[in-house]
Amino acid sequence: MPADYINDFNNPFSIGPKSTALVVVDLQYATGSLDHGLGKMLREQGRLEEADYRFSRINKLVLPNTERLLKAFRDAGAPVVYVTYGAEHEDCSDVPRHIRGIVKATNNIEGHKEHEIVSSVAPQPGETVLNKVTMGAFGSTGIESRLRAMGVTEIVTVGVSTNNCVGMTAMEASDRGFGVVLVSDATGTCDDEAQAAFEAMFLRLWGRVLSTDEVTAELNRSVSQAAE
Repeated sequence: MPADYINDFNNPFSIGPKSTALVVVDLQYATGSLDHGLGKMLREQGRLEEADYRFSRINKLVLPNTERLLKAFRDAGAPVVYVTYGAEHEDCSDVPRHIRGIVKATNNIEGHKEHEIVSSVAPQPGETVLNKVTMGAFGSTGIESRLRAMGVTEIVTVGVSTNNCVGMTAMEASDRGFGVVLVSDATGTCDDEAQAAFEAMFLRLWGRVLSTDEVTAELNRSVSQAAE
């Protein structure tokens, strides 16, 4: 039997254009493209089928739904913040050892194509882009002070991977007092089991799990109410 009593203690919050930022995590060519970085490496090794789920979910759900959310937040005048990950030093000496291997293997180094954000969800002029050298954005970017300076008290998180960099960033934000939404159909990882497991865990005190449709509907309601 699930321990549903824990839901009684979840922190209620709502999202709105003045207080909520969309945070786009690690949607880069290094691990988000079939033709670069991880995708290219696996194809050359004859192992691309091992990542079929990952890239199918990115192309069919994560990228198109992130595009929809970007439009909704921009139309509402709400802040958008991008987070990338990867080395800033060519030898990757600035990246912790536990992720240095994948950073090197995917050539995820500042100044290289693999480090760039996928073009379909690229930032617009004036939008904040922060690079992290850790899994979580709060550990190595200064994102907290940026969000607080913008008056942000809630964030909506999208990107990859759900149970790694997105999840770590979301949990760090929650621990620092932000209301956090994980978007179920705009985040992705390596299989359904990992996605479902992280969503179930996140609902236990960390934050809310909503679909793209639910986020846009709540944001639009807030905009309409503010205009009344």
